[in-house]
Amino acid sequence: MPFASVLHAEWLKIRTLRSLTGTLLVLVAVSTAFSALGGASDSGDPEFDPLSNALSGLLLGQIAAIAFGATAVSAEYHGGALRVSLAAVPRRGRWFAAKLTAVALPALLVGVLTAAASLVAGRSVMGEAAAGPTAGAQVRAVLGGGVYLMLMALFAAGFTALLRSGIAALGILVPFLLIVSFVIGDAAGAAVEFMPDRAGQIVLRESWDGTLGPWTGLAVTTVWAASAVAAGAWSVVRRDA
Repeated sequence: MPFASVLHAEWLKIRTLRSLTGTLLVLVAVSTAFSALGGASDSGDPEFDPLSNALSGLLLGQIAAIAFGATAVSAEYHGGALRVSLAAVPRRGRWFAAKLTAVALPALLVGVLTAAASLVAGRSVMGEAAAGPTAGAQVRAVLGGGVYLMLMALFAAGFTALLRSGIAALGILVPFLLIVSFVIGDAAGAAVEFMPDRAGQIVLRESWDGTLGPWTGLAVTTVWAASAVAAGAWSVVRRDA
């Protein structure tokens, strides 16, 4: 079966699964709402970053992006769906590539839309501080934010394929982002920069300190996502359906 046909079939699965559509809607709504709250924070704080505050909702919205990637893959491990998919597409690598593409494209498009809406919402309540970030920095943050959310969805998708369980993947990734990265991560010193979430989130800031910049940070997140995808591909190709 040609790749385009496989991709079309995988896209139909995602489009018709209500939980996946709902997850993307939650991503937009939650990110925008919390960005409005973040934009209203005290601009007198010496560490205040107007661009980062305006996009702060994405830090919570990324949980929805992770859930989207994990759910899209975990659905294949229920009711023998994976056996049916592989019977139609015996070349497992082609099938998995189509699945990942069907996850990446909507995650990227919705991610860019989410970042743009969050930026508007955050800046609308920021007052005079909204004039701080340059147009170039705002464009970079919106596009980079969309790429970051896509990478986190792929990271979750690959991890889910490796574990063959969406619950297990979310049970590890969500606490990692909410506890390890934010609570324990600060004690790790410079190494915290290279965590998948911390590295990618640099693109959301107007200014930054440390080894990584916006694009090198996204590159680090890409390596994490690619590693998870490679591990997931190994699981799909080598293990029984």
